[in-house]
Amino acid sequence: MLQQRGSAESWKRKQGRGFPRDQPVDTSLIGWIRMGTTVATNALLEREGERTALLVTQGFKDLLHIGTQARPKLFDLEVAVPEVLYEEVIEVDERVVLRQDGCQLPRKDPKRIVTGSTGDSLEVWRELDLKRVEKDLRGVLSRGITSLAVLLLHSYTWSDHEKAVGDLARRLGFTQVSLSSEVMPMVRAVPRGYTVCADAYLTPKIHQYLKGFTSGFKGGLKDVDVLFMQSDGGLTPMEQFCGSRAVLSGPAGGVVGYAITSYSQTEKKPVIGFDMGGTSTDVSRYAGQYEHVFEATTAGVTLQAPQLDINTVAAGGGSRLFFRSGMFVVGPESAGAHPGPACYRKGGPLTVTDANLALGRLLPSFFPKIFGPGENEPLSLEETMKHFHHLTQEINLFLSSNQSQASSNGANHSHNNTSEMSVEEVAMGFIRVANEAMCRPIRALTQAKGHDTSQHVLACFGGAGGQHACAIARALGMKTVFIHKYSGVLSAYGLALADVVEEVQEPCSLQYEQGSFTDLNRRVEQLSKRCRDTLCARGFASGQITTEVFLHLRYEGTDCALMVTASGYPSNAQSCLAGDFRSAFTKRYLKEFGFTIPDRPIMVDDIRVRGCGKSGIKSVYKTKMGHGQAKPVTMTKCYFEEGYLDTSVYLWEELPYDHNIQGPAIIIDKNSTILVEPCCEARLTEGGDVCMTVGSDPHCVLGTELNTVQLSIFSHRFMSIAEQMGRVLQRTSISTNIKERLDFSCAVFGPDGGLVSNAPHIPVHLGAMQETVQYQIRSLGNKLKEGDVILSNHPCAGGSHLPDLTVITPVFKQGVSSPVFFVASRGHHADIGGITPGSMPPHSTSLQQEGAVFTSFKLVTGGVFQEEAVTEALMAPAQYPDCSGTRNLHDNLSDLRAQVAANQRGSQLVGELIDSYGLAVVQAYMGYIQSNAELAVRDMLRDFAHRRQQQTGSLEVESEDFMDDGTPIRLRVQINENEGSAVFDFTGTGTEVWGNCNAPRAITLSALIYCLRCMVGQDIPLNQGCLAPIKVIIPPGSILQPSQNAAVVGGNVLTSQRVVDVIFKAFEVCGASQGCMNNISFGSERVGYYETVAGGAGAGPGWTGRSGVHSHMTNTRITDPEILEKRYPVILEQFSLRPGSGGAGKYSGGDGVIRKLLFRSKVVLSVLTERRSTRPYGLLGGEDGAAGLNLLHRADGRVLNLGAKTSISLQPGDMFCLYTPGGGGFGSEEDANRRPQTKRRRLNETFPERGSVFEYRMAQEGV
Repeated sequence: MLQQRGSAESWKRKQGRGFPRDQPVDTSLIGWIRMGTTVATNALLEREGERTALLVTQGFKDLLHIGTQARPKLFDLEVAVPEVLYEEVIEVDERVVLRQDGCQLPRKDPKRIVTGSTGDSLEVWRELDLKRVEKDLRGVLSRGITSLAVLLLHSYTWSDHEKAVGDLARRLGFTQVSLSSEVMPMVRAVPRGYTVCADAYLTPKIHQYLKGFTSGFKGGLKDVDVLFMQSDGGLTPMEQFCGSRAVLSGPAGGVVGYAITSYSQTEKKPVIGFDMGGTSTDVSRYAGQYEHVFEATTAGVTLQAPQLDINTVAAGGGSRLFFRSGMFVVGPESAGAHPGPACYRKGGPLTVTDANLALGRLLPSFFPKIFGPGENEPLSLEETMKHFHHLTQEINLFLSSNQSQASSNGANHSHNNTSEMSVEEVAMGFIRVANEAMCRPIRALTQAKGHDTSQHVLACFGGAGGQHACAIARALGMKTVFIHKYSGVLSAYGLALADVVEEVQEPCSLQYEQGSFTDLNRRVEQLSKRCRDTLCARGFASGQITTEVFLHLRYEGTDCALMVTASGYPSNAQSCLAGDFRSAFTKRYLKEFGFTIPDRPIMVDDIRVRGCGKSGIKSVYKTKMGHGQAKPVTMTKCYFEEGYLDTSVYLWEELPYDHNIQGPAIIIDKNSTILVEPCCEARLTEGGDVCMTVGSDPHCVLGTELNTVQLSIFSHRFMSIAEQMGRVLQRTSISTNIKERLDFSCAVFGPDGGLVSNAPHIPVHLGAMQETVQYQIRSLGNKLKEGDVILSNHPCAGGSHLPDLTVITPVFKQGVSSPVFFVASRGHHADIGGITPGSMPPHSTSLQQEGAVFTSFKLVTGGVFQEEAVTEALMAPAQYPDCSGTRNLHDNLSDLRAQVAANQRGSQLVGELIDSYGLAVVQAYMGYIQSNAELAVRDMLRDFAHRRQQQTGSLEVESEDFMDDGTPIRLRVQINENEGSAVFDFTGTGTEVWGNCNAPRAITLSALIYCLRCMVGQDIPLNQGCLAPIKVIIPPGSILQPSQNAAVVGGNVLTSQRVVDVIFKAFEVCGASQGCMNNISFGSERVGYYETVAGGAGAGPGWTGRSGVHSHMTNTRITDPEILEKRYPVILEQFSLRPGSGGAGKYSGGDGVIRKLLFRSKVVLSVLTERRSTRPYGLLGGEDGAAGLNLLHRADGRVLNLGAKTSISLQPGDMFCLYTPGGGGFGSEEDANRRPQTKRRRLNETFPERGSVFEYRMAQEGV
C-alpha cells in the first residue's frame, strides 16, 4: 500500500492529477507493471495454501509422505518433517510399465502397447477406470476440496491417463487441476509429485492475490502488460504465473539485478551475490549465465522446476545470539519481524543487528522513529546494551568458573589466565562468528564446481549486508566489493531489467550420437518454435527473441546429469544442429569433477529450450559529477579489532564521483548502511555505485590462551577443512557410491589421533575413524614419514566393515619430526571382493568372505602411489573358497586416488592454517574445541544425574535388548554427577556369533557418540571430546568386540541400531525405532541393486514417532520408483505405510512400510534384516512396535516366510513383500486424552536453508 501511495503522489506532481484512495487507479498512465511476490513462499512456509486432494496410482498413496525416506535433521529424534500439502488421497486402479528387453514375466499380454514422448515403449497393464474415478472425485468435491493434483507413474513420458483424469475433474467443477505431466514432465515420481502438489496448493492462492491486486485498477489491468518474476529469473505474464514456478519470485529479482549491474562483460570476472536480510542470507553466483538447479527444497517441499541456485543460510540481521558451553553461537533461530531485535523496543532478544548497534556501526539518529509498541520511537541503544551487559556477565562468569575449576584440579593450562571480556569484545565476537557462518556456503558454492573463491567480486545488497561486506570479502580472499546505488531495492530494480522468458522442456531417452541427431534436431526445432510463437504472441518482434537450447546429459550408467548449453561450442559435422554438446558436456564435466569417461556413451535425459523476449530496458543512470573532497556529515566512534576508532560518516547521495574514502568510514543511504573497514577503501563509480577495495587484514597476533570468540572461528575453520576435503573427493572420485550417493566422510585429527572435525556426519562413521588413526599411530609409530599414506579397513584397526576403506595422511611441519596433524577420508567402495558382488554377503561367517583386508597398508610411499601392491591386495580374496577378488578394480583405484587427493587438500589447508597462526596456536585451539564438546556432554550428564537422583535416588541406569537370534546386548551406566562423567559397561553382552552381526568396537563408539549428540540436543563439535567424560567397557570376545577374523558386515548395518536402542532405553529417551536398516539386494550377471528401507521411528516425550522414515544409524535415500523400474528388472507393486505397526501409547510410534517388488527376470535376492522376532520396545507404558516380516510370493501361488537373513534364487513372476517394523510408543495410552498441545513450529524456523549447498549436505547426511 505504501508503494502504491508513493506512486500516486509522484504522478500527482507530474500530471497535476490526484487518485482518490477509494477509487480504482486509472491505468492510462501505466505502461507496464513488473512484480515479484513472496505469496507462494509464505503460503508454503505457513502451510496456508488451498485445500488439495492428490490422485495417485494404486499402491502409492503414501509415496509423498515417505518421500526419499531420509530425515532432514540427523540428530532430531522427533524427526520434524513438514506435512504433505494434500488433505486427501485417491488411489487410481491403473498401471503403466516400461517395456524391457529380456522381460520373462509369465503374464497375460498387456491391454495396450504405447509409445511415450521419450520414445520408450510402455505396456498398459490396467486401464483407467473413469467411472470409479468420477465417484471418488465427486466425494472429494462434496467435502469442499476444489484443487486437485494428479500423479500417475511414468506419466512424464505417457500422459494419456493423467489427461483423461484432468478433463474429467474440470468437467466436474474442480477449479484447479494440476497434472504432473504438464507441470514438469521429468522422470522421478517423488519430486514430480511434490511439484504438482505445490502447484495445486499454491496456484489458487496466487490467483486470489492477483484478483485482489487487479481489482485496485480500472478495468482490472486488462490493457496493461503485467509481468511476474518466476523462480528461474525470467518474467511471465500474470495469467500464466503458477505456484510451482513462484516460490523464489521474491529473491530472483535480486539475482537478476546484481547480475546485470555487477558483472562486467569486458573483464568477465565472476560475481558472488550476497543478500543479507533480517532472518537469513541468500548467496548465489553469476559468471555470464544464470546458474539454475532443477530440483531444490523450500520449506521441506522438493520442487522439480527450473530455479536460480539461490543458497539460503539461517544467518541474518535478526539471527539470535547465544553462548553455549563456552562457544559463541549465531542462529539459526531468528527474532523475526516481531518482536525483532532487542533494539526494536518490543522485548526481543539479542541479534546480529544489536551487535552492530553496540559497536557503533549503526547510528540510531539516521533511522526513522518507527520502533517500540507505538512504532514512534528510535532504535534503542540502551536496550541493546542492557542485554549485552547481562550476556557479558554470563560469559565472564563461565570463564572465571572454568579457571577456578581448572585450578582446583591442579591443571596448569595457559588459558587459565583468560581476562574478562568487555561488552564490545563480546559483540565483536558474535559479528565474527556470524561472518564465518556466512563464508562457509560461499566457499562451498564456488569450490563445489571447481572455482577459486578469491577470484570473484562480492556484490552486496539487502538491508544488512553492507555492514559485513568488507569482513566477508577479506575472509574469502576477495579484493572487490560492489554495492549498487539501488542495493536496498535491487530486487525491484532487477524486475525492471529482466527478460520475459518462455521455457519448454520434454523428457528424452536418446543417446547423444550420430544416429540420434535427426530426431534430436527435429525435437529441438519443435520446442524452439513453441517458444518463439509464444513470445511473438506476447508482442515481441522476432529480432527481440533469442532461444537457447539445453540438453540434460549424463554418462550411461551414472546418475550425475548436467544441464548443458552449447553456447561457445558451434555445431559441426559430429554434432547436432544446436551445437557441439559433447564438447560442452565433457569440458564442464572435467571442470566440475576432475575427469571424463571417454569411452562411455552420453545419454540425453531431457531437452529444454529457454526463449527470452528482450525488453530493451537498460540502466542509464549517471551520477552528478561532483568535485572536491567528500565531506563527512559527522564523526563517530566505531569499534574494530584495534578498539574504538574515529569513523567518518558520509551520506551516499552527497558523495562526489570517483573520490576515494579511506576506512574506517560509514556510508549511509536511505535503505542501507555500509561499513568501510580499516585498510579498505571506497569509491563512487560513474553510475553512482560504491566500489570497495578490500585490503589485507592487519596482522593480529593470537596467543595460545583461550579466546572464546576464536574458539567459534576455529570450529568453523576446522569444519570447513573437512568439508573442502569432501568436495575434492566427490569431484575426483568415479564410482556411483562416492560421487553420487556421497557415501564418504572426511576428517581432521590431532597429533594423538583424536578427532577434531568430521564432515559430513554419517552416523556410522562418527568417531570410528579416530580408532583407525590411533591404531596406526600405535602400530607404525615413528615409521610414518612425510609422503606416506596409509590404507586400512580391518575391524581390529578401527574399521566398520570392509567396503569402507580409510585413507590416512600424516601432516608434517618443517622442523618437527612427528606428524602435527592427521587427515583421513573413508569411502564406501562398491566391491572389494568376497563371496558376493557388493561385498555385503548376508550369510558370511568369516572376515575373508567379505573382501580384501588392509590393516596398515602403505598406499603411498615417499609420494609414489603403490598401484601394483594395492592391486595385488584387492585381488587377494580370490585365494579363499567361493571368493573372488574385487570385481571393479578400475573404480577402486580411481577412488583411492581421489581419497589421496582429498587428503592432500586437507593437508594443504591445515598447513595454511598453521602458517597463519602458528603451530602452537592451532594445536591449542584444537584442544579447546575438543574441550568444548566434552563440556557439553558433561553438562548433559550432570543434568540427567540431577533429575535421576531426585526421581529414584540412584545414579545408575541399565537396560537390555536382544538380537533376533537371542543374543543379549546389556548396558549398565554409572554416572558421577560432580564430574559429569559416566561409565558405559556392556558386560553381560552375548558372545561373538556365527554369522556377520558381530560389531567391531568402533561401531559401538560411533553409536555412543550419536546418542550423546542426540541427548545434548544442540549443535556441538562432534569430536574426541564427546567421549572424554565416558569410560567404555566392552568384554572381549563378545558380539561388540569380536575376534579379528569374525564376519562383521551385519554388525555395521544391524547391530549398530540395537546398540542405540539399548542406550536410549537406559536413559529413557524415547521408544525404540525400527532397529533395522532392512538391507535388500538383488542381482544377476547383468545387474546389481542394493537398498535400505525405512520403518517407524520411536515416540518420545511430546512427540509421536514419524512413519516411513530412516532412523538413528542410517539415513539412506531410496531409489525413486520410476528410476527403479527403468533401470532394473523389477516392478514396484506397492510402497506405502504399514497401518497399525507403530506401538500405541500417549504418543504412538511411527508405522513401518510395505514394499512389494515383482521380478521380471531371474535374480538372486539377498535379505539382511533384524527385528523379525524381537519387537521395538515401547517406553514408560507405551506399547511395542510390530516386528518386521519378509515374505516371498512365488509365481505358482506359494507364500514363504524368508526369515530375517537369507539369500535365495528368484524366478520371473516371484514377488518379494517387505513389511518393516514400527516404532515403539511412549507413555501409557490412558494418558493420551490428557496429552498437552504440542506447539506448531513455523516451517521457516524449522527448515530455513535452501539451495545446492544445502541439497548437497542433505544428500551427504542421507547416506
